[in-house]
Amino acid sequence: MSSSAAVDNPWFRRFSPSDSAPARIVIFPHAGGSASYYMEYANALAPYADVLTVQYPGRQNRFAEPAIDSVLELAEQLYRELRDWTDRPLTFFGHSMGAAVAFETARCFARDGLPGPERLFVSAGRAPSLPRETAVYRLPDDGLLDTIVRLGGTDERILTIPALRELILPALRADYTAIETYRCAPEATVPQPITALVGETDQNATVDQAAQWDRHTTGGFDLRVFPGGHFYVADQAAAVVEVLTAHLRG
Repeated sequence: MSSSAAVDNPWFRRFSPSDSAPARIVIFPHAGGSASYYMEYANALAPYADVLTVQYPGRQNRFAEPAIDSVLELAEQLYRELRDWTDRPLTFFGHSMGAAVAFETARCFARDGLPGPERLFVSAGRAPSLPRETAVYRLPDDGLLDTIVRLGGTDERILTIPALRELILPALRADYTAIETYRCAPEATVPQPITALVGETDQNATVDQAAQWDRHTTGGFDLRVFPGGHFYVADQAAAVVEVLTAHLRG
């Protein structure tokens, strides 16, 4: 795969291209998130893997495209794009909504009998079959924005700029629609091992809810708990990168 291919593909950003790395890791962002949020991760992982950071439609360089409000549709489209990137062993890392998208993308590979990722790292996401009783996506604009500020991971100063609010809201509402209307059967599994990562004080995806990802793999399960809440990935970036690099180097 040439280094220019990802530049031409709007679905992926390659912040530190590594054409000689033996592996490839795909990062799936959270609801309302963009590829650039994970630039620190991409740079830190670059010595060990070529990093593809997913850019969902409706944000940053894809502002002009309509956002997708379905986890399953996001997964199907990413599966089609990722089939061209399987020349090296794949690993998936998904945070929050990204955990569900990564899981469903891996299921697409398994459905079609193709080798998918070697392991899934699912971060700050409850097990996919657990019920979701929230309806943040139905809130008025101010309520939706207040929710993401309370979770962390968003600079609330950005939301005071009317032009930026108008740009952010469509993708944010689509993402929350996608994750809050997502349903997964209790028996749905992937063949890959799953490592669940979670912040010990996360009320959006508790340690117990993260531990129940063990139902959704036939390949083994591991749980890692970190200090912090839903966006522990910001404060604990070095520790998370250490977990990921241990896998990539192994």
